[in-house]
Amino acid sequence: MAKKVRNHLKGARVYLSGPMDFVASRVAEKKYGWRTRVSQFLRSYGVTVFDPWNKPQIRGLHEYGREDVKSIEVREKWTFDPRKKGIQSRGECARSFWETMHIDLRMVDISDFVIAYCPTNIYSVGTVHEIVVARQQRKPVLFVSPPATFPTLKELEKELEGNKKASKLLEKLRTELPVKENKKGIPSLWYMPLVGTESFFDGFGFNDLRYRRKFRWSDRSELDQKESRAYPKRPLLPYLESIALGNFPKRWDHRSMNLIINDDWLLMEEALKTSNNRR
Repeated sequence: MAKKVRNHLKGARVYLSGPMDFVASRVAEKKYGWRTRVSQFLRSYGVTVFDPWNKPQIRGLHEYGREDVKSIEVREKWTFDPRKKGIQSRGECARSFWETMHIDLRMVDISDFVIAYCPTNIYSVGTVHEIVVARQQRKPVLFVSPPATFPTLKELEKELEGNKKASKLLEKLRTELPVKENKKGIPSLWYMPLVGTESFFDGFGFNDLRYRRKFRWSDRSELDQKESRAYPKRPLLPYLESIALGNFPKRWDHRSMNLIINDDWLLMEEALKTSNNRR
């Protein structure tokens, strides 16, 4: 008889961490962002997905911590005014976002692993917090750090050649933003020992024809365009598929100078059975 392949992902729970506040468009991110496709991909392998854009209902607390595209408008109330009015306004900002932070961190708590999308050109504090919480609990974090390039900026520079004043202003703008390319998608050195070197990926692999056909991904999102310009050397989706097909994750061991079983992947049988029974 053929040996039955063990799907190590079936019944597991994952939290999808990544920028939500400082993305170019919260509307586009919620509808077409990477979480939508990764959720579809993982659910096809029996994974329970926790997506901060679509938070689960909380018993007895309807709409607790829910986020929409307008959730961050409360930031406009922020002020550094030292008077009582300023103190109250700052308190309102913190109070209004407490529920969101609370439920997102709880989803990290009850997940078996985390997928974190961390482009180096987008500011995100919540993502860092969630990664640290997961690693303190010895949970695996699969860290996606894509190349950061600005082809439109290159085109603009070319258009401004010969216009000394405009070119000077553009160069000044580069230092003020700042605009810093990261063609290799190299993550912060701090993340490397925190996450573990074999848990880094430079993209998702959304342009892989196998996945596009299987999940009918036809829209050409910004991520598609980026991965078309430079297809990832180490895409995340094939790695996840490999785990689902029975290959247990490994990590680099400095003492033996070899790859060994990654025992951070503690997917407990009883918990997985309970998760499966709920579906």
